[in-house]
Amino acid sequence: MRNLTIGMKWAIIGLGLTVVTGCASTVGTQGVIEARLETRSAVASVLDVVPPPAQAVSVAVYDFPDRTGQFARNDDFAESSRAVTQGATSILIDVLKRAGGGKWFEVVEREGLKSLMTERDLIQQTRAAYQGSGAEPLPALRFAGVILEGGIVGYDSNVSTGGAGAAYLGIGSNAEHRTDIVTISLRAVSVSSGKVLTSVTTTKTIYSVMVRSGLFMYAAADRIAELEGGYSRNEPRQVAVREAIELAVVSMIVQGVETDQYSFANAAAGKAFIGAYRAQYIEPRLGVNAKRYDRKTAMLDTLAERPKSAKP
Repeated sequence: MRNLTIGMKWAIIGLGLTVVTGCASTVGTQGVIEARLETRSAVASVLDVVPPPAQAVSVAVYDFPDRTGQFARNDDFAESSRAVTQGATSILIDVLKRAGGGKWFEVVEREGLKSLMTERDLIQQTRAAYQGSGAEPLPALRFAGVILEGGIVGYDSNVSTGGAGAAYLGIGSNAEHRTDIVTISLRAVSVSSGKVLTSVTTTKTIYSVMVRSGLFMYAAADRIAELEGGYSRNEPRQVAVREAIELAVVSMIVQGVETDQYSFANAAAGKAFIGAYRAQYIEPRLGVNAKRYDRKTAMLDTLAERPKSAKP
């Protein structure tokens, strides 16, 4: 920096101020964002195109809780907020209603059953007050043939962390990243027999990144110029949980069809969908497992061929 003229130094400072001011103005204009519908994932598109079933499945969801016990990560103080959403039950119900264009599942209300029964009692009492003992009763509630159980069973933070940075003559930048993993478990239970019909487990990686840049230099013998800027981006956890639930529902449908629990209205369309599903989600995983199995088998073969050491 000694070789830089005063004009060059002030030019660098001016450029830095321009960048910082531009970033600040950008952040300011993004301070108010209009409400919008939820962000759709790639799995949501798969869920939409599931071929319709031969007969819709009547299901009930009583609870889909957070079983991780994890609290939100905070390096500065103890955090009382949970690491993942506490509204997974509502997310699961919404995903079920969207499966196959809303043709796959008939969801009956069970999470708010107490409120539903209270309202029904109020209606019946009002009818009795005005119509007497001959008041027409409300129709019976619809029952479900399948109960969906499970929940958010895992949240592993800092599964991988890393970063890189560089600086020269007081000007530098660095980037850091972190990955977390959320795990969903979903199973379908027959009401008539109590048998577990299908059970699936899905995971979703949550990616977070932070980028920072800065400048530190002497503008004059007794004056220091310092500029800093950066941004961070964190994938919303509820979006990650929703995507994992969407994949769990798609996998549950495929498992149910393959085990003859459910069936597609169009067998050819259903076969094509299952083939595409397996090519997207099953075969890549089987390829990795096959490689691991081959390495393990080769290791066992090597140990088997190794001559035993002679006893003393």
